[in-house]
Amino acid sequence: MNDAMLKLKPARRERLADVLYGQILEQITSGQLVEGAKLPSEARICSDFQVSRPVVREALMRLQADGLVVSRQGIGTFVKSRPSNRLTDFAASAEIASYLRAFEPRLALETECAGLAAMRRTKAQLNQIGEALQALESAFQRGENGWEEDFAFHLAVAAAAGNELFPRLLQDLRDIMSGSMRMALSLTQQGSEDRRRRVLEEHRKIFMAISSQNADLARLHMRYHLTESRARVTGSYGDL
Repeated sequence: MNDAMLKLKPARRERLADVLYGQILEQITSGQLVEGAKLPSEARICSDFQVSRPVVREALMRLQADGLVVSRQGIGTFVKSRPSNRLTDFAASAEIASYLRAFEPRLALETECAGLAAMRRTKAQLNQIGEALQALESAFQRGENGWEEDFAFHLAVAAAAGNELFPRLLQDLRDIMSGSMRMALSLTQQGSEDRRRRVLEEHRKIFMAISSQNADLARLHMRYHLTESRARVTGSYGDL
């Protein structure tokens, strides 16, 4: 199988790996790189894009982590799956990598927040989480993506963790989180009814674990929810 030809545009941004990731992703979503196509060698990408080998490896590692490409030792890197072409309707391809990076600090921060909230939440804080959940359900029923309501839910969980720094840190991440949350929720809203049901069910399970003061279960459900949210963005979730 011949290597696919990557038509890479000159990069002017600081995060070259993000730009490279985005341009390869754009060619996968557009069908220029089809499933099973072999990407050019690292050396060829370095030469064509005029970037260092570490930049290329970082971009390819992210694509592999997102389930979009697969590396076969001694053979090369191949396109594994194609996400929805609607993905680039919600963000420029070069921005998608930075949006996806937001999930890593969220996993570290919000997983622990959920566990602490289960141990420390007050009745008033639990009610606030429940109200945010109801608002998210209502937004879905109105046909909206519900990103503001979703953020309010996660912020309420952080506030219930009993340390004022947690919601402050989440607020600091708001701008970058908004991009990833809008993408995930917009794809969910345009997807199947079953997908929307499962997204809401993930939030309900977080709420119920916090309500029952089961810290381990709250951490588990929050980690699962964020992992699935990321998968919904990249298309490795499996349904639209």
